[in-house]
Amino acid sequence: MPLRDLLLGLLVIAIWSLNIIVIKVGVAELPPLLMTTLRFMLVAALLVPFYPVARAQLPFLILLSITFGSLHFALLFIGLGQAEAGTGALLVQMGTPFATLLAVIFLKETLGPKRLAGLLLSFAGVVVLAGGPTLPSPLPLTILLLSALGWAVSQLLIKRGPPIAPLALAGWVALFAVPQVAVGSWLFEQHQWQAITRASWLGWGAVAYTAIMSSIAAYGIWYALLRRHPVNRVVPMTLLTPVFAVGLGALLMDDPLGVHKLVGGGLVVAGIALIVLKFGQQPPTRA
Repeated sequence: MPLRDLLLGLLVIAIWSLNIIVIKVGVAELPPLLMTTLRFMLVAALLVPFYPVARAQLPFLILLSITFGSLHFALLFIGLGQAEAGTGALLVQMGTPFATLLAVIFLKETLGPKRLAGLLLSFAGVVVLAGGPTLPSPLPLTILLLSALGWAVSQLLIKRGPPIAPLALAGWVALFAVPQVAVGSWLFEQHQWQAITRASWLGWGAVAYTAIMSSIAAYGIWYALLRRHPVNRVVPMTLLTPVFAVGLGALLMDDPLGVHKLVGGGLVVAGIALIVLKFGQQPPTRA
């Protein structure tokens, strides 16, 4: 991979890692579901007018807006409001083991010894994290794991669904998710208008960052890299995301780096590495 593309890949990982910190900053000023609603509105406004889709694809996009928009993103924002940034980043990575399990159950994919070992290591890492002081309550653990499950289900749907351009998918999923999370905010949150009027530039900057940088710019660069290079040269870079997020959480949010986080996080990353790394294979580039 040329140095330019390697640096672009690391830039994407840095954007996604910082996104975890930015979400925590945002939910400190805006209720989580309200912030998710504003994020989706901005993504839809920036993408939908430029990426039309076929009418036949709308039912699939509506279904995906439930699993990816509401279940994954809404629970991610809620969970990060109650957990440390680094711990949250590690738990969200469990989407990969969950997706592997679901593929074995529903798509009849084969689970070899290496992937099985990866699953066991990942779940062992979660057990270690759950027993540490970074998660004093099981609630953030449950919420973030459900968010990871939503991501996993969405990946299986995308794999079996119609071919849709990545940014078109992001825009239309956001559009259909807006009323879902808005109703959730109306039912379960309070003082939304006061939060909007009192939010500082940090709160609004967090909304803009999660929409423009994380959802549009980063994914645009990422899928361009996947078109130019074999998948097994690009995807393994995502293993750096929780590592960067833990470091940024300690640096910017004063999150402690305890033994439970280091050991549990190491097990999670090692397990995911065994699942996603393909030795001796050259998968085709993604269209």
